[in-house]
Amino acid sequence: MQLPVVSFDGAVVPLKRLRPRTIPVLLMCAALLGACAAPSPRDTARAEREVADTERAFAKTMADRDFTAFKTFLADDTIFFSGPTPLRGKQRVADFWQRFYEKPEPPFSWQPEQVQVLESGDLALSTGPVRDPKGKLFATFTSIWRREAPGQWRIIFDKGNDICDCAKP
Repeated sequence: MQLPVVSFDGAVVPLKRLRPRTIPVLLMCAALLGACAAPSPRDTARAEREVADTERAFAKTMADRDFTAFKTFLADDTIFFSGPTPLRGKQRVADFWQRFYEKPEPPFSWQPEQVQVLESGDLALSTGPVRDPKGKLFATFTSIWRREAPGQWRIIFDKGNDICDCAKP
């Protein structure tokens, strides 16, 4: 006996009878393919840990005096607000920041305090304190990270802000 099956163009195509053991295997394959096709919800907590770890590794380049590693965290189209005008592009940012890597001691350090990731899992914000070599808080940073490949985050925006010791109104 042949079982009729309708093809995508609407034509009826007869198929040879399937062995009983084949049907469960086909159903399982269909279920697996359906699961692969369905969008999975993003695990934002995991992504936040990834970004925090990436930010710490980025900061470690300063502590380790590893300018080559610093550049690997920069997206090609990154923008840093490091001075009077924004620095656009990986090379301009690297050229400006190289001065911070030239002396044997790091001029400052930073670490993430808060990280948030969009539900899409593709963009993240990290922010935290910036400290001088003696550990005194003198600024904060805010960075925007973009996922460029699974598990690979690159910084696309960075801005530091001085801490004001002035009295609040």
